[in-house]
Amino acid sequence: MPAKPTRHAPPLDMNLLVTLDALLSEGSVVGAAQRLNLSAPAMSRQLARIRHLLGDPVLVRAGRGLVPTPRAEALRERLRGLVAEAEALVRGDEIDLLRLERTFVIRANDGFVGTFGAALASLAAQEAPLVRLRFAHQDKEDVEALREGRIDADVGVIGAMGPEIRLQALFHDRFVGVVRPGHPLAGEVTPERFAAFPHVSVSRRGRFSGPIDVALAALGLKRFVAIAVANFNDALAIVRTSDHVAAVPARLTEPARAGLHSFDLPVKTDALAVSLAWHPRFDADPAHRWLRAALRTACSSRVPGQTEPAG
Repeated sequence: MPAKPTRHAPPLDMNLLVTLDALLSEGSVVGAAQRLNLSAPAMSRQLARIRHLLGDPVLVRAGRGLVPTPRAEALRERLRGLVAEAEALVRGDEIDLLRLERTFVIRANDGFVGTFGAALASLAAQEAPLVRLRFAHQDKEDVEALREGRIDADVGVIGAMGPEIRLQALFHDRFVGVVRPGHPLAGEVTPERFAAFPHVSVSRRGRFSGPIDVALAALGLKRFVAIAVANFNDALAIVRTSDHVAAVPARLTEPARAGLHSFDLPVKTDALAVSLAWHPRFDADPAHRWLRAALRTACSSRVPGQTEPAG
């Protein structure tokens, strides 16, 4: 019986790996096309080739969006690492910032974007004019977004993450109280007077209590938190036209507090460390090194002397 002919795998097109990485990161044909500067029909043709190569649908429709198949999900992290290593290999240690075309996704809260976003954008325009910055909403602290390459950097008050995640302090902040002009707390502020007014809490998880409540309880006091919002801008909008009180980070809300009355809290709270987190696969990536340096520079432009040593 003649031997069956050996079936050879088709030669691998590295561009398909880059395309698949973009599709899995964006979860959208249109988003991946924009990321790679392709047309949507061209991206659809690339997706068809990937499906044929893997023998798997890769992305399937779920509601109005696309979700990865189990096979694609299993490939996601290894694929992101391979693409990042290949990009670093091609670029080497030297990089021409004036010609660098890349979109960096930075997860940060509204306070950081409002305070430091313009300085970062100005720096990018001067040093890397073809770089684009996408600020992602900080709805939750998800380490998988860093691991899977869905975001390039995470900025904020960051809790425990995976042991491999790099973390560097950018600056320290403190809470201040904020009320509308003419509010009774625009005068004398005591713990008792502070606790007597309704408060607005800022919490991504919708919590109505926090460190301030612990500090008040130690004095035998309790405040009434009437409203919980997810971001600082909403809290400041509420206090601007009401008798409510908000406690917000001083540096992160400096521009947004214009026209409002700010005061030192009458209770002690811990300082906040605003940090930058990234995945170690970007350690040697010269473009990502530029991003980290740009973030430090943008922060130091508004917080002189408070940025930490480079990393």
